[in-house]
Amino acid sequence: MSAVIFICRMELRRILTLRPVFSVMILAVVIYSAFYPQPYRAETLRDVPIALVDLDGTDSSRAFARRLDASADVAVVAAFPDLATAEHEVFARQLSGILVIPKFFERDLLHGRASPIALYADASYFLLYSRISSAVTALAKTMGSEVEAKRLIAANIDPAIAFAATDPMPLTAIPLFNPQGGYATYILPAALVLLLQQTMLIGVSLLGTYPKEWEAEAQKRKIGPIDRVVGCLLAYFVVEVCAFAFYLIAVPYLYGIPRLGSIWLIATVSFPFILAVGGLGMLMARMLSNPVLVQMVAAGMGMPFLFMSGFSWPADAIPATLRTAALVIPSTSAINALVNVSQLGASLPEVGPHVLTLIFLAVFYCGLVLFLEARAFRYETGNGG
Repeated sequence: MSAVIFICRMELRRILTLRPVFSVMILAVVIYSAFYPQPYRAETLRDVPIALVDLDGTDSSRAFARRLDASADVAVVAAFPDLATAEHEVFARQLSGILVIPKFFERDLLHGRASPIALYADASYFLLYSRISSAVTALAKTMGSEVEAKRLIAANIDPAIAFAATDPMPLTAIPLFNPQGGYATYILPAALVLLLQQTMLIGVSLLGTYPKEWEAEAQKRKIGPIDRVVGCLLAYFVVEVCAFAFYLIAVPYLYGIPRLGSIWLIATVSFPFILAVGGLGMLMARMLSNPVLVQMVAAGMGMPFLFMSGFSWPADAIPATLRTAALVIPSTSAINALVNVSQLGASLPEVGPHVLTLIFLAVFYCGLVLFLEARAFRYETGNGG
């Protein structure tokens, strides 16, 4: 046990003294927590700027424009006399869409005829497009129902029946686990897990490419491969326990992200995840053996890990081969398990398959590291051949 503590203490010293490792495993964790959530703090996109081209100029067209501008999604920031002038502003990226209310808009409504409106929206930024489109569509349906209900009431139909006839199946949408329907609540819990993996993976890999100052003392004490591997993993675990507690408990609290799971359940899922990433990082250090190469490879793997995890793009839409390959990446199972536990309040049996996958990866990666360390130890002591 004293040998494990010695290796652990030496590795912790290396983490704190080697600048590249300290920058990734300690400093980057703090910086990411402060800056990464900032763009998403507003939760939802609001007041997307659009232009209005009102070719009718009646009370009905002005009422439609006022109600659209009063919505939280869209802001009518400019009015133009014709479509060509408004298009110029959209092409200049000053506006994100154009609403055209046609001539005879009010007259057609009063005569019971369809009065279509035209929406030109910039679909190159899909989040903006969907926000504008949904706001205009919802208002058009609401005003259309109101016009039809008033026509029925004027024909001596009971108001309750008139409104029921125009909207026979009213929808009440209740967002579960994301009360604000916000982007931060959706993306941050998964992104934070991926950030934890990337910082630990790069840090552990970098640490393994630098000379170990304790190697001579370890040989003098005849510290075996098991004690070396366990001591290193214990050092990484000590550092990452603090990082995980900060990212998975403190950061969601600071940014108002709902959390339903218990701290102990989150810790249970995180334990094999830390070991799996630690083992993978030690393997990468042995395969790459160069600090610059480690940084280049690990940085390049960030985006594939993100998309293969199945939260930025539905996992069912990913080819089966890629879904299977993604299981060797600890973050794939960890994101599913930790998001389900922390945000959805899932129990341990409900995330059991993901946890078992993490346990298997931890055993496999750490076991492979132990095998390689034992083989290197035999050659060092002159017993290999």
